[in-house]
Amino acid sequence: MPVITRSVCPFDCPDACGLLVTVENGRAISVCGDPEHPVTRGLLCPKMVHYQQTVHSPRRLTTPLRRIGIKGAGAFEPISWDEAVATICDRWQHIIANHKAEAILPYSYAGTMGLVQRNAGHAFFHKLGASRLERTICSPAKEAGWHALMGDTPALEPAEIEESDLVILWGINAAATSIHSMRDAQSAHRKGARLWAIDTYRTPTCEAVDEAFLIRPGSDSALALAMLHVIEREELLDREFIAANVLGFEELSAQILPGCSPIQMSEVCGLPAEVIERMAQEYARAKAAFIRLGSGLTRYGNGAMTVRTISCMPAAVGAWAKPGGGIFIGTSTGGAFPLQSVIREDFMTTLPRLVSMNQLGSALTELDDPPVMSLYVYHSNPAAIAPDQNAVIRGLEREDLFTVVHERFMTDTAHYADIVLPATSSLEHPDLYRCYGSYHAQRCSAAIQPLGGAKNNWEVFCLLAAGMGWNEPFFRLSAEELIELLLVGENPWRDSEVTERLRQGEPVMLTPLTEPKKDWLTPSGKIEFLNKKEVEPLPRLLPTHAERDGYPLRLQPSVTPFALNSSFYEQDDLRSKQKCMELLMNRFDADVRGLVDGQIVATFNDLGSVRFTLRITERVPTGTVVTEGVWWREFIPGDRGVNALTSQRLTDGGRGSTLYDVTVEVRGA
Repeated sequence: MPVITRSVCPFDCPDACGLLVTVENGRAISVCGDPEHPVTRGLLCPKMVHYQQTVHSPRRLTTPLRRIGIKGAGAFEPISWDEAVATICDRWQHIIANHKAEAILPYSYAGTMGLVQRNAGHAFFHKLGASRLERTICSPAKEAGWHALMGDTPALEPAEIEESDLVILWGINAAATSIHSMRDAQSAHRKGARLWAIDTYRTPTCEAVDEAFLIRPGSDSALALAMLHVIEREELLDREFIAANVLGFEELSAQILPGCSPIQMSEVCGLPAEVIERMAQEYARAKAAFIRLGSGLTRYGNGAMTVRTISCMPAAVGAWAKPGGGIFIGTSTGGAFPLQSVIREDFMTTLPRLVSMNQLGSALTELDDPPVMSLYVYHSNPAAIAPDQNAVIRGLEREDLFTVVHERFMTDTAHYADIVLPATSSLEHPDLYRCYGSYHAQRCSAAIQPLGGAKNNWEVFCLLAAGMGWNEPFFRLSAEELIELLLVGENPWRDSEVTERLRQGEPVMLTPLTEPKKDWLTPSGKIEFLNKKEVEPLPRLLPTHAERDGYPLRLQPSVTPFALNSSFYEQDDLRSKQKCMELLMNRFDADVRGLVDGQIVATFNDLGSVRFTLRITERVPTGTVVTEGVWWREFIPGDRGVNALTSQRLTDGGRGSTLYDVTVEVRGA
């Protein structure tokens, strides 16, 4: 008889969807959205509706492997788990003896978002004394920009979007990356709200709104400042709200806004001045305008400043004072669970060096004190997703670099491994999940037994701890016991009733420590337009990195509904919906270069060259080209993916990636 069990989507998405998994004869046969989940309400994205095809894919790795060919060739032989663990520990002990433990570098990110399995390696590497990884590839600039203006103020309840009369989806392709935000925005639309999208090209989200405004990549601050200029000039400010809640508006007004007229900023962002004028007036006159801010707009050299400038807007018009008004960048529920009990920073006897995951290429090829002699990769695929792919691959090709990859599939990175370890899917291990697009959390148990010899992250680190000869009792705990450590006691986020419901596997809503929109958790107790602790005390227009690069086209590495970074390319039907690794280009730009639809083109800059199939479309403005998804190498026209074109430069705040801050040229291949 089939059995239905609850689970959670483990992937890096704001929604942490609740799943109902049907299991028969030890095999997951279907997956659907949990209708009783407070956010999911039965709705899943195209990637997860056939998740069982990922779990039971014929591509799954089920036994440890040892490299027998050259690095990158993908030639391996099966070995036992005992042999794999012994090989790893012997090599690491040799490296530590000759170079010290900092010569070992872990690399992981968000292949799973579960609090135990995602963080399972931290305690091990802290005790080992390995280099620490600065995990900042996604959106730390967003957090830095928010913090500069709003401090520790929590996000508003995202469901307020349904009370708004103007919803702005700014820099977020919600139809692909946050489908429940899209659903809620459409619910507001049915109640009479207008929907806007602001983006760099015409995404599926742009097709689902009343108006879409296409701006030049990295110019979001210019648009926000121009709108603030108009709002002040037309006396549409909420001066009462500003007087009571804002610090530094006078300085912004005197020092910044005079140079940000729509005519001046039109040249930067690409929108006509009259359009900016209208946008500003309609935004200010809305009863309760709601801005849903994406993460892509932060992946530029000015990403943190972009968030600061846009986040000034609801304060300027007093939107925070109205139900349905404000700006939402994401929730932070870190205080709900004592994560320190899993990551165990107390195991560190020294403070090892910090290596940016955005600069892995440089770390593998340039660090020498000591050099990186071993790389351990788990739930990530840096050969595909890390910036400056050519530098990363040069590092991975080093014969003296001992690389271990713990994975479900033979990814681009796994091809360069010395040892490959088979990993479980989320249906094969327990975990505890929290959401960053809402305030909910959920625990789940394994729905099926691990396939073949696959092991979860925590199991592997326990094996490695034993292999290193450690007697630390912590590494003899089970994953279920770690989950219980995270659920011990009560705190202001969750009382005993909520905690017990979590233990039973129910999705629960957590309670923010302070009521959003009531208290501004900044040093001054106000929204700090002026923040003298910042390098830039006031929000202002900053250039992107790419403005100095000299290539004529701005490349936007974007998202697709049918993949998530480099995940889901094992599903043939999802991959076929993307067709191939395309470069989207406006007809004018194609004609100037003598290019035709469907041909293979070389897209290049100083970092590398990538072959794409050209797709001519009016979805993309002139001067911009777009590619969607991060394809596996076996499915692309050449031997490099989009990140051969992205750089290791960092954002202005948060040390984040600048994956969207790219200029290129295109020619026939």
